[in-house]
Amino acid sequence: MVTYAISPPKQAHLDVAGSDDKFPVRRIYCIGKNYVAHIKEMNQDERDPPVIFMKPADALVPNGGEIPYPVFTNNFHYECELVVALKSGGYNIPQSEASKHIFGYAVGLDMTRRDHQAAALAKGLPWEVTKGFDHSAPVGPISRVEETGVMSNGHVRLEVNGEVRQDADISLLIWKIDEIIAKLSEQHKLTAGDIIMTGTPAGVGAVVTGDVLDCSVDGLEPMQVRIGGPAA
Repeated sequence: MVTYAISPPKQAHLDVAGSDDKFPVRRIYCIGKNYVAHIKEMNQDERDPPVIFMKPADALVPNGGEIPYPVFTNNFHYECELVVALKSGGYNIPQSEASKHIFGYAVGLDMTRRDHQAAALAKGLPWEVTKGFDHSAPVGPISRVEETGVMSNGHVRLEVNGEVRQDADISLLIWKIDEIIAKLSEQHKLTAGDIIMTGTPAGVGAVVTGDVLDCSVDGLEPMQVRIGGPAA
């Protein structure tokens, strides 16, 4: 029996749609620059490969709800995207085998301190300060792949206070889901419990305290997030 010097942190998890089961989350992999229109709105080169970065598992906010406006930013942005949850993994997964490792799918938000992202990009610095902060990864319930089928299309949609801001089809992903899984497994040993945020379409923008974000992907459980007051 292991005795810890301090109380261990709680296991990060997500709900599973239609079930009392919980999906334990090990790592959150994120893919940037994966829709051409978003690359253009960020003034980046669409010929560059998507960027791979990570968020800590304790940044998850299961099912949305209220999240505080974070410290250390004055330009807090939403990025709505499809999330893929893995039931297995490994190194160097062939693209043709990638879908066999999928547990299910969810809608998620890659919340971003945009002001600090611009500074990091300009100086070639790491992205943790802009992407890996508290409450930066709201994710809805996971729908099992047995219910959805392997997803290759479906609209990603986000409304802010009832106004549509993002609306694009996941068929427009530059790197498709099987390619993402194969590429990630070249660099990391993927395992059960990993989730992948697959990239956001065009239409990203800032939110402020009081804003309500409604996020959806066709065929999946929707998620609503409210922006609360400053983080204490």
